Amino acid sequence: MTLKICIAQLNYCVGDMPGNAQKIIDAARTAYDSGARLVLTPELAICGYAAEDLFLRPSFIQACDDAVNRVASELAGLKGLTVVVGTPIQGDSSLALRTRSVAVQQRHNAARVLREGQVVDTYAKRELPNYQVFDERRYFTPGQGTCVFTAGEGADAVRVGLLICEDAWFEEPARLAKEAGAQLLAVINASPFHVGKGDEREQTMRHRVHATGLPLLYAHLVGGQDEIVFEGRSFALQADGQLAGRAESFQERLFFTDAASHPGSVRLAAATAPERETDADLWDALVLGVRDYLGKNGFPGAILGLSGGIDSALVLAIAVDALGADKVRAVMMPSPYTADISWMDAREMAARMRVRYDEISIVPEFEAFKASLATEFKGLKEDTTEENIQARIRGVLLMALSNKFGSIVLTTGNKSEMATGYCTLYGDMAGGFAVIKDLAKTTVFRLARWRNAHDPYGTGSNPIPERIITRPPSAELRPDQTDQDSLPPYEVLDAILERYMENDQGVETIVAAGFDRAIVERVTRLIRINEYKRRQAPVGIRVTHRSFGKDWRYPITSKFKA
Repeated sequence: MTLKICIAQLNYCVGDMPGNAQKIIDAARTAYDSGARLVLTPELAICGYAAEDLFLRPSFIQACDDAVNRVASELAGLKGLTVVVGTPIQGDSSLALRTRSVAVQQRHNAARVLREGQVVDTYAKRELPNYQVFDERRYFTPGQGTCVFTAGEGADAVRVGLLICEDAWFEEPARLAKEAGAQLLAVINASPFHVGKGDEREQTMRHRVHATGLPLLYAHLVGGQDEIVFEGRSFALQADGQLAGRAESFQERLFFTDAASHPGSVRLAAATAPERETDADLWDALVLGVRDYLGKNGFPGAILGLSGGIDSALVLAIAVDALGADKVRAVMMPSPYTADISWMDAREMAARMRVRYDEISIVPEFEAFKASLATEFKGLKEDTTEENIQARIRGVLLMALSNKFGSIVLTTGNKSEMATGYCTLYGDMAGGFAVIKDLAKTTVFRLARWRNAHDPYGTGSNPIPERIITRPPSAELRPDQTDQDSLPPYEVLDAILERYMENDQGVETIVAAGFDRAIVERVTRLIRINEYKRRQAPVGIRVTHRSFGKDWRYPITSKFKA
């Protein structure tokens, strides 16, 4: 009296409906051969998450319908197999309205229940998130019904209540599924990663099983999509909230669970992947984000400016773990202010990582710019203007190499710099993907030490020279410069940034917590006045619960002070 269930924790690609359909077909056949009679795919698996304004195109929805029909047709011969496929569907088109000024959506974030070539049931998501990186109310209208279907046959049969992601964070959808006869809750999801999110999901689902008295399966996807990353980590909970099993994080897996029916209850059994360190999750999220951004967009490799500093060192290590040394190129571009130890450390790290390494001096270009501007700048002291010229020369050189050879430029700025504007438009901000855009500087240092102590992808232990980690950080754009000439100590800056930017605390609250008022006002002012820079920054990987991306939507022009 046991139903074997398979969660297809796979890496789906937005817009690749034929490819995603084939993944589902292949997974279902493998699962069926292994004895599974229920296969769960993640939320919107047929089209990938999130397709954003592609959802507004009728041809996109039609392509999704065609792909689901193909899955149903090709699996029709697998007797007794039920497959749940996440897909967008068109609602009542007579109620839809779209003009140049008004849009009323009538499509749903849904799931089709397929069996032996037929769509036997459909469920439309009831709770639509519209916060952080989510915009589902822009595209979908809420569902109203419930979906409870039977999986398996005879004594193995289980009544399954279907929910989609946000539904399970609220009480009513699960309660209605139980009232409709569900013995097991199956939740299909597309829940973006941030540090700590995995534990938060499991705890929230425990509340759901405690409220309903039903066991729960959580089906999740894995992969990178633009700025967001999905870490997998699908899991199963018993009706009492105990963990019954958990899939690996950041890896594609067919995660099998046995659902054994007993009088009045269903017990789950599955393998359990071990708990992981926070920094291991963080590292894998960054690696997967880089690998999928380049891989899914067809870039042949990556190029970055290697300065001998901590930020570019960390980005190089991430890139090599993501792509392999043969697809990463590092370029050192010394200026008149580059210290000898920067050259030495950059060369040493490139050798440790076994990447192509080149040195291109920017001194001739810098002198040429100064000569061209000498008449205009006559009598004026050198200042940030000349510093920015150096950064922009480097940007031009990297983009020229990118254009000529096709590799994407990885920028190396961190969250602390992005917050305060300690970066140069069209200079160090020039590039196609901002790998550590959501890492505070203190996290950069911590993660560099973690990587030196671990070699998770077998690309080399201790890749970052110790001096890069221990020396005071500097942009090296003027003599004897350090970051703290312009910014508070990073321990202070990052703590204020977390409170103000990530948690919406005001100046008075932060000061009351013990921070110096002058520093708080200075930092928050820098955050406010540099919004125009951030709007022009490349997309980057989101790893905190609030990043400078989709979940930060502040006006550029504003007089409000928090």
